[in-house]
Amino acid sequence: MGFAFSFRLRSSSYAGQDDPTKSGLPILPNLPRYETVAVAYCGCMSHALHIRQTRQSLNLGENVLRGDMIVSYHPSFESEKNIVCAGRDPGPEDLAAIRAADAVVLPQGCKRSLYEMAHRNCTNVFPNFNTRFNYAGKIGQARLFGETNTAHPETRTFLSVDGFFEKYEALPRQAAFEFPLVFKFNWGGEGDHVYLMASLDDLDKALQTAVKFEKSGRSGFLLQKHIPSGNRSLRVVVIGQTYISYWRIHHCRESFQSGLAKGAVIDADSDPDLQHAAITKVKAFCRDTGINLAGFDVLFASEPENNVPLLLEINYYFGRRGLGGSERFYEILNTEIHKWIDGIGLPCRKK
Repeated sequence: MGFAFSFRLRSSSYAGQDDPTKSGLPILPNLPRYETVAVAYCGCMSHALHIRQTRQSLNLGENVLRGDMIVSYHPSFESEKNIVCAGRDPGPEDLAAIRAADAVVLPQGCKRSLYEMAHRNCTNVFPNFNTRFNYAGKIGQARLFGETNTAHPETRTFLSVDGFFEKYEALPRQAAFEFPLVFKFNWGGEGDHVYLMASLDDLDKALQTAVKFEKSGRSGFLLQKHIPSGNRSLRVVVIGQTYISYWRIHHCRESFQSGLAKGAVIDADSDPDLQHAAITKVKAFCRDTGINLAGFDVLFASEPENNVPLLLEINYYFGRRGLGGSERFYEILNTEIHKWIDGIGLPCRKK
């Protein structure tokens, strides 16, 4: 058991968060046909170098996207004109390049400024990061799950510690919460800043930590129903039209987390029926939201009679070990970008 209450997430309770209606980024994209491509990369230099090395080792140089005019920020897609956007926001030169293109391909680590520039000035953008920026952080994802009626652990979100105490006036001592429950800060990945609360004392300590974070400018946290899942979770990765799933299992019973960074191991074979159910769920979610590059964390309750996949989190920048490493990831990504280009009728010619 987790919470002793139920509730409905409402947009009006997220004052101060990004408003999708003001960003100009719709949830559901339209993907008309186009003819030219601008490929954009706005990540760190070390990632750019690694992608370039990976591209060479995979011999991807013969499959370079070509169009009437190509501007490339991405080392995996070289063209007549290459611009490096690492460590900076896009400027007038980038805007001119994007406006001259009919499609833009962005990397996982692109800044919001680059994505919004691409989205506002080009009809077609890959990957689709509308939900990433419209529903930012774990609080935004909880809102997204609620608005789309997606099965997920019961969750309450708070923009600040003051907001928590406005709700409860003082640390509740009776039936407001049922322990254990999960405390998550609004940021972090790979299990960082996620804690299992066994008592009110644990919750009190977590709130004190939240106060310290707020003094440094970081705020927001979630209280989530704890779902016993046998110390495992399923990662479902979507790359274009490809879906890959694998279990992350922690064999230490004292650990409630199942991320690889926390000592879990990969199991790609167990319970294929549950994996199929999770992939089906994620595919439907991606179809509704337009997400085409992300890693989803999915939970199944330990009770065999409850095999409903629960979406836990969306990771737009995810680990690659379960995919076979970075080289395999870039190989899949390259293939899926070509499929995307082919799907809208843009010719791919060898350089």
